Amino acid sequence: MTEITLYSYYRSSCAYRVRIALYLKNIPFSYKAIHLVRNGGEQYSEDFIKLNPLAQVPCLKINDKSLTQSLPIIQYLDELYPEPPLFSKDNLTKHEILSFCEIINSSIQPLQNLKMLQMISDMGGDKVKWAAEWIAQGLEKLEVILKPRAKDFSFGNHLTCADLFLIPQLYNAHRFKVNVSSFPVLAQVEKACLALPAFQNAKPESQPDAE
Repeated sequence: MTEITLYSYYRSSCAYRVRIALYLKNIPFSYKAIHLVRNGGEQYSEDFIKLNPLAQVPCLKINDKSLTQSLPIIQYLDELYPEPPLFSKDNLTKHEILSFCEIINSSIQPLQNLKMLQMISDMGGDKVKWAAEWIAQGLEKLEVILKPRAKDFSFGNHLTCADLFLIPQLYNAHRFKVNVSSFPVLAQVEKACLALPAFQNAKPESQPDAE
């Protein structure tokens, strides 16, 4: 029997992505909360470092193996549990989906993650203004990319990994008071996704460690 445990923090957008994938694919899993702030950050505990030396969530433990980094975790799950598929069989479309995910993963999210915001605050800056500015700039680019591609979802009428990355990023946009109505394509995709049970189950406020 496969035992799956997700080490997660309710407000982590990276962990949020993996939660959506698990619920979409109806994969049974246990939830283990790792508070990223309390007691100096539970991700730095000796036990968790053994699972993920980078001291980051998400970490997905499958039996005795620990998987890290949201995109490869989702790709692994998609291969292990192929329904519903989260990547196109068309190589070019698959590349476009992965590229979209990486824009969020490497160009937007790192500029508003916990470590970055703590650093901005320690330097005397306005962390909310910082995060809002970089998120807004990123969303402008995502809107342009999806305008010719989006229908019900980011890449047509079927959910893909792109949606699993977009929705957590939009959650952060709302959190930092970015006017998402300026991005009608993104807002349309967000509405369609959030109507689905998997997205409702995965949202931060639905998690057992939500504050």
